Amino acid sequence: MPDLSLLLYLLLLLFGSRADPSMQEEDPDFNRDEATGYGPVFEEQPVDTIYPEELLEDKITMSCRARASPPAAYKWRLEGVEIDLSADHKHYTLSEGNLIISFPVKNQHEGRYSCLASNKFGTVVSREASVQFGYLDLFSSEERESVYVKEGQGAVLLCAPPPHHPADLSFRWIFNEFPTFISLDKRRFVSQITGNLYISKVEASDSGNYSCIASSSSISKSVFSNYIPLVPLRERSIRKYPADLNVKFPDTTTLAGQNITLECFALGNPVPEIRWRKLNGELPPNHEVRMAGAHLHLYNVRPEDGGSYQCEAVNSKGKDYHSAHLSVEAFPVWVEHISSAEADLGSAYAMSCSASGKPEPRVRWLKNGEPLDRNEMTFSSLTFEDSGMYQCIAENPHGVIFANAELRVFDCAPTFEHNPVKHALAPRNGRVVMECRPKAAPKPKVLWSKDTELLSNSSRMFIWEDGSLEILNVTRTDEGKYTCFAHNDRGKANSTGSLTVTDSTKITLAPSNADVKVGENARMQCAASHDSSLDITFIWSLDGRVIDLDKDSQHYERSPNGSSDGELMIKSAQLKHAGIYTCAAQTTVDNVTSSASLVVRGPPGAPAGVRVMEKSDKNVTLRWSRGADNHSPISKYTIQYRDAFFPAAWRNATTSPPDVEGNAETATVVDLVPWTEYEFRVMATNTLGTGDPSVPSRKEKTLPSSPVVAPSDVGGGGGVNRELTITWTPVQEQYYYGPNFGYIVVFKPRAGVEWTQVIVSDPQAKRYVHKDPSIAPATEFIVKIQAFNSKGEGPYSQPETIYSAQDVPTDAPGSIDGKALSATEAVVWWFPITQSNIDGYQVKYWRKKEDSEGGAHRVVVSGRENHTRVDGMKPDSLYLIEIRGYNSAGYGPASERLEIHTKKPPPSQAPRIIGKKFKGKSVNVAWEHVATMANEAPVDGYKVLYRPQAQSTGTLYMTSRRHIELPLFENETYVVEVRAYTEGGDGAVSQIFITGGSVMAARPLSTLGLLLVAILCLNL
Repeated sequence: MPDLSLLLYLLLLLFGSRADPSMQEEDPDFNRDEATGYGPVFEEQPVDTIYPEELLEDKITMSCRARASPPAAYKWRLEGVEIDLSADHKHYTLSEGNLIISFPVKNQHEGRYSCLASNKFGTVVSREASVQFGYLDLFSSEERESVYVKEGQGAVLLCAPPPHHPADLSFRWIFNEFPTFISLDKRRFVSQITGNLYISKVEASDSGNYSCIASSSSISKSVFSNYIPLVPLRERSIRKYPADLNVKFPDTTTLAGQNITLECFALGNPVPEIRWRKLNGELPPNHEVRMAGAHLHLYNVRPEDGGSYQCEAVNSKGKDYHSAHLSVEAFPVWVEHISSAEADLGSAYAMSCSASGKPEPRVRWLKNGEPLDRNEMTFSSLTFEDSGMYQCIAENPHGVIFANAELRVFDCAPTFEHNPVKHALAPRNGRVVMECRPKAAPKPKVLWSKDTELLSNSSRMFIWEDGSLEILNVTRTDEGKYTCFAHNDRGKANSTGSLTVTDSTKITLAPSNADVKVGENARMQCAASHDSSLDITFIWSLDGRVIDLDKDSQHYERSPNGSSDGELMIKSAQLKHAGIYTCAAQTTVDNVTSSASLVVRGPPGAPAGVRVMEKSDKNVTLRWSRGADNHSPISKYTIQYRDAFFPAAWRNATTSPPDVEGNAETATVVDLVPWTEYEFRVMATNTLGTGDPSVPSRKEKTLPSSPVVAPSDVGGGGGVNRELTITWTPVQEQYYYGPNFGYIVVFKPRAGVEWTQVIVSDPQAKRYVHKDPSIAPATEFIVKIQAFNSKGEGPYSQPETIYSAQDVPTDAPGSIDGKALSATEAVVWWFPITQSNIDGYQVKYWRKKEDSEGGAHRVVVSGRENHTRVDGMKPDSLYLIEIRGYNSAGYGPASERLEIHTKKPPPSQAPRIIGKKFKGKSVNVAWEHVATMANEAPVDGYKVLYRPQAQSTGTLYMTSRRHIELPLFENETYVVEVRAYTEGGDGAVSQIFITGGSVMAARPLSTLGLLLVAILCLNL
């Protein structure tokens, strides 16, 4: 028989809570199909656009698309003013939501655009997007002035980019001709801020014409400047200049998450080295030094990367510093933002927005695209007029973010149409919650019944505030049908679901603790019983994190799900696999867990906090903190170092004591090099191996001490008259042992007593020239050199003997004579100079009329010679020839000039072979006479070269006749080459091939062939 209380309640629902029909007719019905509609949600919004002024396509498209039901209608604003599309249809058209601007005009269409999307539920406004007109003018057509710079000095070539928009230009430079681009290195740098080209030390090879290329990626255009001539001025002695920073990064502001590049570049000789550091801290881990030190690049900048940065330019002549501040600010980011919601008519409601950023963002509100003059969005009693599309906008100088939400105010009778009470499963002795969530406004009152029994709160059953029913300690008797009744002043409804009770899941074989070494396997057992109608799944976790068996199949393996055995195998266990393993056996109804620990013994973990406590010139004392011993006592520590001269190589350090015991946390590193920058790291070892190294210590420089290495290869001599030139190989930088490194050069004449001492402060110097008018030529000197620094002087090199410069020769060669040998060669001879200080002779020759003396050819011969051949001459030309002696001090006076007229050139016509006649074991070859031209030398006779085809040499015959008889050789092919010879040389060649009594003609030799034959004849 039905429960009386339930019947009374049902009658109450039926007759006691009718809603006012007139009010229902006035209220919107959210249960009809239109209730499934929604306000506009942007899927595509306009973006900033740069329109190249030179673009041939006369159209700009601003995108806007919103998802909405019913579909949205669109409007556009320019600078906050609605665009009248009908009034300006020539320029503006709407395609779906996109705004198309045809034939754009800068003073009409440049500005900030926003899109409005609307339907019956409200209006939303897109983010603003700018339209800008981009341009890059041509460089000025004015001729660029030449830049004259002494070799060794620095140079700056100004780019002076033309007017442009936007500002994001990139720069490259051309050398002499396109596309030969300047390769950037330690000596040359192009600023991407100004476009200027900087050369730290000008060399003779820099001579040429330079053009700056400015490129705009925004409008895909590049322009070239006029060429700038750079003229290095040669210096007899190239001076050294201290480092001078010419490119200095300014105080800079960037945004968190972006990349930024700081520029520094210095002029100087030697080429300066650029070093970077962050004042009061380490350089960020996300940094990279590029462009041979000129760029400090920071990736994905973080707020903590802000601060003062310094670049230092260093060379042997001096240092220069620059520092500036990097500020890191941030784009607005939502901390809390609004989301779409439905709210009851008359209820209190609040929407909240907050954003972070630097500077702190300002927050403002829009409703249906119109601004709201309020800071907080709170409602004490919602009305239907409060429904609409709300937008929360946060902005700071770096950007704007939008959050959109639809608020729908409604009231309706309860309905379970979209969320009925569902069938539930519960484990025996477990817990279950059955939800009752009808759509209703105002909030309905809820009652529950089981079968025909009305339920109320008890020790096992609770009806929650949201209407859900909770049952604890579930038993088989709790199975049945459960009905939720809901009513408010608009109406009533109910929904029925059922509850089925299953057997609870239980762990039958729990995992047990395990202890393994690194590389060994471990097994974790786990088995469970469960309701036979349900599938079971085993999930393993390590220290609370679920193990992904697919991603880490290299180390984990277990039996497939569905089985009651969930054993986990840990394969080749590593230190990271140690911890608490939890087996979770679960069905769709319940789950149970059991845990065990796995100990993995292995090499020690990395020590921490390695730091230098004390230091001297050759020793440092280190301290560190112990790392994890990984369940095996640490037996010893190994200390390694790397220095500034070999930064890629870590080497084992010598320590005191030699063996660092496992209980130590300090040690002294010995046998280091003074005044050298070092990093140190520590590794721990136990019986299972050596662990990972620690993070390197901060870089520390040992204290200075006196040098111990002397310059090598001391020598010299030669040079200009009245000079003593001393040379050596500089000491390598790692042996400077201290600041202010240089050389002390001492020397004296072999017969002298007093030593002269000179200080050379440049550590890279290789020579010293001592000038003294009283030095006699070729005087023998004893010289030795020692290094010094701020701490003292090092040992001297071994004494060496050198000689001062000789006097230049004072006499000229006499009785110069010579003759032409051919059209291109001559021979000259002379009486030698009797002075003993002659190293050799220079023969200079040039055509008297056609050439200038500055372009003369030169031949150098030993002082033991008194004649030489000169070649490379022009045929039938009058040459002037002069000779002078020289030594290391220079050239002596020139001889009288000799005139030689070269011969006319040989004939260019090759002899034409006209006959060949066999006579037993010989062959007679005949040819036509070569007729020479008026500008060619007459024929003196003919040369015939007779050689095997496979060889380049043979028998050379000379004859004044026009035929010759040659021997025949069976089964072998020979080549006959015939040429005319004259006083001007040999002419062109003709060939024939003779094979075992037959003859085959060959074409005249090419120019290359003629050259080879001529060389062969000369050799013969």
